[in-house]
Amino acid sequence: MKYIMGMVGVSAGMVMNMGLAAVVWAEQPLSVVYPSDGHETTAAQIFLIGTAPPAGEVTVNGQPIERSTAGHFAPSFPLQLGENTFTLRYQDQELVLRVTRTDPNPTLPLGTGFAEGSLVPAVDIARLPNEPICFSAIAPAPATVSVSLSNQTIALLPQPSSVNLPPNSAVLTFSNQPAPSPITTYQGCMAVASPGDLGVPEFQLTLNGSTVRQSGPGRVSVIAPAQAEVVEVTADSGTARSGPSTDYSRLTPLPKGTQASVTGREGEWLRLDYGGWIRASETQAIPNAALPRTLIRSIRAGTVGEWTEIAFPLQVPVPMTVQQGNRSFALTLHNTTAQTDTIFLNDDPVIERLDWQQAAPSQVQYTFNLKSAQQWGYKLRYVRLTQNQGSSRLGVRASLEILAPQERLILQQETVRAQRTMPTTKVATLLMAEGTPTLSVGSQIQYRLYNYSEHPVYFLLLGLDTKGNALIFYPNLTPTAAAAINPLAPGEAVTVPQAHAANWLVQPPNGVAETHLVCSRAPFTQTYQVLADMPVKVPAQEVAVLLNPLDVVQAILHDLHQASSELLPISEVPSDVYALDVNAWATLSFVYQVSGFAQELGEAKRGIA
Repeated sequence: MKYIMGMVGVSAGMVMNMGLAAVVWAEQPLSVVYPSDGHETTAAQIFLIGTAPPAGEVTVNGQPIERSTAGHFAPSFPLQLGENTFTLRYQDQELVLRVTRTDPNPTLPLGTGFAEGSLVPAVDIARLPNEPICFSAIAPAPATVSVSLSNQTIALLPQPSSVNLPPNSAVLTFSNQPAPSPITTYQGCMAVASPGDLGVPEFQLTLNGSTVRQSGPGRVSVIAPAQAEVVEVTADSGTARSGPSTDYSRLTPLPKGTQASVTGREGEWLRLDYGGWIRASETQAIPNAALPRTLIRSIRAGTVGEWTEIAFPLQVPVPMTVQQGNRSFALTLHNTTAQTDTIFLNDDPVIERLDWQQAAPSQVQYTFNLKSAQQWGYKLRYVRLTQNQGSSRLGVRASLEILAPQERLILQQETVRAQRTMPTTKVATLLMAEGTPTLSVGSQIQYRLYNYSEHPVYFLLLGLDTKGNALIFYPNLTPTAAAAINPLAPGEAVTVPQAHAANWLVQPPNGVAETHLVCSRAPFTQTYQVLADMPVKVPAQEVAVLLNPLDVVQAILHDLHQASSELLPISEVPSDVYALDVNAWATLSFVYQVSGFAQELGEAKRGIA
């Protein structure tokens, strides 16, 4: 399936100027928003950030503090090791905060032993073949320390120049200098060529003739690159970081749908093939997926309202990074190879020039040079090629409804740029604002499709169940008469399944399911033929697992390409490119969560879920 990376961006929108800045006066009682009572830190100083009514005096431990004219305050105080108590007073109000400063250096045990919690890796980790796998431990000097793993013994050597870095907030108190650590850290690395589970490292320490051994807290494994797991970002905006914890810097957020192979693991964090780290909980594995790689050819830009929209047609939704400048920004697509020779860019109100280069064998970089210094922003999203309800001008609307156990509307989708000939509804907007809906296993569902365009509309219903199986709905299909599929006439509606058909029930197991209604002004001739040629025959009005999903997807794209032939000069389009006109087709998509316990399904038929 092809993808379009739609960068709805470079805003030329109006910046509203409110004139003189309004002073926000504090009318609430004495309060401190940071730190909370019981806060712990390793920093040597801390800010007390809060507010009180502007009239009167605020004291901390009996000393008055400076405040803004609005009553806000943020004084800084030194911290001693251990508990520090701050008593704030304003008139008859009093707040007591206790802040504990802890020593960043671990405490060495008495006698022979490792410092508690100092063995690294502290969690399960995975690395690529021949990538350094490093170990460290804190122990008294002068000890002899080693680690054994996978029939290898690695000496861990003392590091004489160990330092502790202060937290980022230390820059606000002018104390962001590294501090020498009095603790001796022992470190060493190894590399393993063969993939596999290496097991748990065994640490050994010898001091003054005494030897202790201790198992590490994490297992170590080596990933086979050719069989690396491929994951897809499921969060609306996946938080990518420069390392495996929230202490590391944020990178460009990854749009939902981004795919990448996993090249490393550290606890709950995954290292993606382009170098960024992301929490595993923000992704899902794609079974049997090939390593994500894509070509990119032509690029097209156009104005949508107050935005400039640039579409990058891709084969796979790959990771991306953005570098912002004052009058330019650069978009880098990873795992991408350019075959670009055409960029369509009209006299855009914001972009003066768009440059591109193959920055590395697997990176393509696009640099947008802006016309003038102005406030601007960008948004990134991935849109599947067969998902275009935001751009299609074919007037269709569809709803997902529950019929039992309680009848109600779940989701409603429609094309937003079509000329409307029927009243709109706000119901779906209100429901969708709450996020992805949840359907219980055993719920009876149906889809309702409305055609409010001026043309007959043909449609297909397909999707993915919670197991990742590709499904398709079989209409009243005859092996030889694709044209016999009656279109939905202008102004008419149809339910799927039809009222006389068997019930559709939401199927287990729990997970995320998605359904797509693909609509076209022309019949799906090639798609019907591919379905008719399947060795397993499925009765009409039923849903079945697709045995040949790639063939069906290619046939759908071919049929949509043909449907656009009356509107586009497709004879001039290369044979390996699909030209799709937004006036000729539309796809309405439904994504929902399946949850609950399976109920007795009886004789009911399978639904798309």
